[in-house]
Amino acid sequence: MPVARDIPGAVFREGAAILLARIVDAADMPITQGSASAIEYSVFELNQFDPEDLTVVAGHDGVALDPADVLFDTLQTDAAWTVDATGYNFRHDLGGSGGEPFPRAGACYQVRYELTPVVGQKIVFRFKLRSL
Repeated sequence: MPVARDIPGAVFREGAAILLARIVDAADMPITQGSASAIEYSVFELNQFDPEDLTVVAGHDGVALDPADVLFDTLQTDAAWTVDATGYNFRHDLGGSGGEPFPRAGACYQVRYELTPVVGQKIVFRFKLRSL
């Protein structure tokens, strides 16, 4: 079973972020466009003193994404991916559509994705981003 952990990173205040990940199912097989029926994301500002205290960023709450726009059917190994030689199958360009996703410098943000597969349980993955 994969270990649950936030994917760390940094972003510029009022900037965009291109978020990459390798998403697998319970059988450790990479998710493909056809195996996902829906995906949505939310951006939260984190309270550094209380990890349970999340404040949603306006315009970035439960935003639906088209799986074909953010998932690949084969693992990608281009220069953008520096984690390993295996590659990624998820890429989301989180820009300013719907408002700035990272409005405050010095804040920490959680970008939370919920992927609903055609078969099986929902997959949740998160990024924890420090805003500079």
